[in-house]
Amino acid sequence: MHLTLRQWQVFVAIADAGTTAAAGAQLALSQSATSAALNELESQLASPLFDRIGRRLILNPQGRALLDPARALLVAAADLERLAGVGQVASGARRLLLRLGASTTIGNYLLPSRVATLLADNPQAQVDLRIGNSADVVAAVQRLEVDLGLIEGPCHESGLQVLPWQRDDLVIVAARGTTPARMEIAALAQARWLLRELGSGTREAVEQALLPHLHHFARAMQLGSTEAIKQAAAAGLGLACLSRHAVADLIALGTLVIVDTPLPPMSRQLWVVRHPGKRVPPALWALLGLPAGVFGQE
Repeated sequence: MHLTLRQWQVFVAIADAGTTAAAGAQLALSQSATSAALNELESQLASPLFDRIGRRLILNPQGRALLDPARALLVAAADLERLAGVGQVASGARRLLLRLGASTTIGNYLLPSRVATLLADNPQAQVDLRIGNSADVVAAVQRLEVDLGLIEGPCHESGLQVLPWQRDDLVIVAARGTTPARMEIAALAQARWLLRELGSGTREAVEQALLPHLHHFARAMQLGSTEAIKQAAAAGLGLACLSRHAVADLIALGTLVIVDTPLPPMSRQLWVVRHPGKRVPPALWALLGLPAGVFGQE
């Protein structure tokens, strides 16, 4: 085999960084060594992988076709090293490493107790939890940077495996004393709503739940996190529609109250997203309460 893992590693790093200098910095290589590895790789292939536009390298169709298989190859090699115990201390115990991506509500409110249970049963385990909005999590799954992703809205990207996980109840909340105990549709439509940014699973779920009844948000304030929305609602800045899990603490304190409305009960589906080229450790399925063969490939 003439192509090396290092060459594919350089290719992926350049595709992500856009220049040989930036890719070299990621890989602790000089720019000349990075360029040489790319040149060697392209010389053994049928055509170049990048278009050169100024100092930037932009993937061409050949490069785009090879990027996902190259990522899968590098992840498989890393998984093989972990299975073989390469780089682990000679303690006789194989270290369990789980990499999970989760959108904000799931990562902040649903996963911590599950991770704590896992670590109590597996003290040598290491869990790397990456939290972002749903679009960020899906991108991390596509790049094979995490074993699985958990998101709060539908996945719109092709080539990924998506499975329902569990449902999450949504409630409308406001600061105590700032709204009537019950709000009718007309009042809800005219209220100021506190919303997440576009790309957030919470934002998409809220729009799907409310807009069929309200038709539009007359006034809205956009905030970048669920916690920011909670605090803004507690300060009396408007109404928020959030996961019951996310607001349970402030409801228990009496800072927020659930607003009664004529709307039907609201909930959203939470999803598991997997790259078909990624091997998922059985312990990660157990952490989520799912059977290891749930995708039919474990």
